[in-house]
Amino acid sequence: METVDVASLTRHVLWAVFVLSALFGAIAQRTHFCTMGAVTDIVNFGDWSRMRMWVLAIGTAMIGFNAMVALGWVRAGDSVYATERLIWLSNLAGGVVFGFGMVLASGCGSKSLVRVGGGSLKALVVLLTLSVTSYMTLRGITAVWRVDSVDRVALTLPAGQDLPSLLAHASGAPVPLLAGVLGLAFGGALVAWALARAEGRAPETLLGGVGIGAVIVAVWWVSGRMGFVPEHPDTLEPVYLATNTRSMESLTFVAPIAYALDWLILFSDANKRLTLGVVSVFGVVAGSAAWALASRTFRWEGFGGVEDLANHIVGAALMGIGGVTAYGCTVGQGLTGVSTLALGSFIALGGIVGGAVLGVRYQAWRLERQA
Repeated sequence: METVDVASLTRHVLWAVFVLSALFGAIAQRTHFCTMGAVTDIVNFGDWSRMRMWVLAIGTAMIGFNAMVALGWVRAGDSVYATERLIWLSNLAGGVVFGFGMVLASGCGSKSLVRVGGGSLKALVVLLTLSVTSYMTLRGITAVWRVDSVDRVALTLPAGQDLPSLLAHASGAPVPLLAGVLGLAFGGALVAWALARAEGRAPETLLGGVGIGAVIVAVWWVSGRMGFVPEHPDTLEPVYLATNTRSMESLTFVAPIAYALDWLILFSDANKRLTLGVVSVFGVVAGSAAWALASRTFRWEGFGGVEDLANHIVGAALMGIGGVTAYGCTVGQGLTGVSTLALGSFIALGGIVGGAVLGVRYQAWRLERQA
């Protein structure tokens, strides 16, 4: 058997993810891709344009990921999203808290990274707060509360919680076949809905939807195919290189923001190594900044006052706690997780959208009281 140069392959994986996440940042900056913005546009103005962009991205990611499953390149069960343990209450409650928080913070974790690239100091404060509270919920005091409360409420399924695995268990049909069929059916339906109206076929919507969805699929391929070593030369065990979860990963932006801060603070510690998640954080900022500078849209932005600062800090804290509890954010669960057709990801996505609607209603109520 040919010996794999793990160090060299790891560098290639990290560079590939950095380039792809930079592309994510540039596309998001160019098209104003934003889940919170999509929900706000609908609630406040009845405008579905950005929602169609987001749904198009979900559909593209679903079709792409499940096509790779059908080809035998990757398996949903090799990700953290498709385990047999369904922590439905954590997914739901965390999603609601995250969704509400992202409205107060003027955007989710990925949008905050994009806004930092565009010159927003407000978003920088959001990211610093989010990184601390998400790390607390991964390993600190709120992690204890999470594990001792909502994480205890769970269902153990007879197979992985992705729909192809569950249906394969019930019917005996092969998982790759079901993944191809279901991915095309669900993803195709979402794409068809997104393109049904003229605003869904606008160049900006197509770029944001197809572009962002394709980036999610590409990172899945880099991690699950390019970065997979069946037998590590040192441990003789299969390994997914440069991942925090030791499983196949694609883009998500709550825990990785915490890991990025941890890497920066403890840089001199030889045990702290760059991972897929950490480089994706830096990549999104770099791509967003590059586009903002090239298009001359880079603008410094600060807080309007103490109340504005307080709202963003509270919102960021809720995102950090909620995002880790839900096992992902609007990208981590709403795009990456949902692309695997995992039940928990659909639950988390519903919670995020519901929390965002509550947040928009709350903001409107506050403005009415002040008026």
